[in-house]
Amino acid sequence: MKYISPLIYLSFVVFVCLFIVPSAHAASLRFNKGTVSVSAGETFTLDAIVDAGGEQITSTDMWIVYDPALLEAQAASPSAFFPAVTNNITSGKVYVAGLITDPGAYKTGSGTVATITFKALKNGTTTISYDCRADVSNSSKIIKNSVDTTNIIVCSSNGTSIVTVGTGGGATGVPTQAPVVTSAYQNQVVPTALPQSGIMDEMPKLLTMGAVLVMVGIALRVLLVL
Repeated sequence: MKYISPLIYLSFVVFVCLFIVPSAHAASLRFNKGTVSVSAGETFTLDAIVDAGGEQITSTDMWIVYDPALLEAQAASPSAFFPAVTNNITSGKVYVAGLITDPGAYKTGSGTVATITFKALKNGTTTISYDCRADVSNSSKIIKNSVDTTNIIVCSSNGTSIVTVGTGGGATGVPTQAPVVTSAYQNQVVPTALPQSGIMDEMPKLLTMGAVLVMVGIALRVLLVL
């Protein structure tokens, strides 16, 4: 019985680290609606949302693309998450930038940067998405609160919104190349993985391995005693 107590203790520690200690998630962009159904001639809105992914951020560049044959972006109304928001609307593309005005007032968590109004033009199905590519400077970004203004967006985690107009129809293609418009953070490098935040990220793995080794050692010792 004297070997059970350490085993229970280690199991408890592993449980706490794996299920109670919060894990980091990707910094990304999304919309408040994953699907939209609308009739031709009607308008609808989408909230463009930034998620800091557990980091402190100072700004975001959003390049939103859609099919201009089915939809028309009419307006981009700034929301309160960032104190300064600007936008530029062209056919098939909406550019929205949100940033802090006080260097000490960084942002965390998630929030709406702007609410975009679209008009449905004709029946069909299309996808509204974020243009996010590592090899393009005019691409969606999320800038970390750091001296080197690191871009921490993980493009594969970005959300989309599927829009069905009227009776719908075959899905249409979405343009992927954003127009050449000067933004405040054109020369950032998109990381291929989430930035490492320290040893705490690896702590659950280390504790799990340690618990397994301890249990193996206890089992071998019990076998030797028997």
